[in-house]
Amino acid sequence: MPMIGFGTWRLRGRQAYQAVRTALDCGYRHVDTATMYRNEEETGRAIRDSGLDRKDVFITTKLPGEGAGRERATLDASLRALDTDHVDLWLVHWPPRGASPPVEGLARAVGVSNYSVAQIDELTEATGEAPAVNQIPWSPSQHDPKLLAAMRERDVVVEGYSPLKGTNLRSPVLAEIAARRGVTPAQVVLRWHVQHQITVIPKSADPGRIAANIDLFGFSLDAAEMASIDAMAGR
Repeated sequence: MPMIGFGTWRLRGRQAYQAVRTALDCGYRHVDTATMYRNEEETGRAIRDSGLDRKDVFITTKLPGEGAGRERATLDASLRALDTDHVDLWLVHWPPRGASPPVEGLARAVGVSNYSVAQIDELTEATGEAPAVNQIPWSPSQHDPKLLAAMRERDVVVEGYSPLKGTNLRSPVLAEIAARRGVTPAQVVLRWHVQHQITVIPKSADPGRIAANIDLFGFSLDAAEMASIDAMAGR
């Protein structure tokens, strides 16, 4: 799973299509959508129109919490909308009362979203297998080393959503680091995720921001900078 993905929450219609096309043109190879986002068709069309091979694009979609008991039908509908025979990652969007895994072959990996450690353990005990991924809100203010360690002890990859929405991008800490590195505060936040080995899925409809959000490999943060951002937790 590519460390940097493109989020599509609240993008609809032509805007969703154009944003995903722009993201793919900028080098994103990981696109995150969901049944409840109602943009799977536009996402699939953008991927197809990009000219990229399907195998080169990592696609995530999600089962709504209320979809328990209708997993196969829901996933089949997603595959039709996305115009693909499989997704690379299928997430249970919210903890339901017992969701079954999809039919083998339609999703290469199955994970969850918005699960607590206790819910991960309950699911693992019930199914005999830990989810591959837990997609949860993550940002400097939400940084939780103990939670991150608990997920890694269970071999569950943490994928952070709303990394910028959950951040005060006017923070003096971020501004100082950004000025020193010659980048934006948003790029500092996203690079911080990457250096913590947290997969991150920023979302934007603005072409300039879409491009900037993946332009993270021309600089790095040193240990002191990482620590100062970590210290923003709870603020």
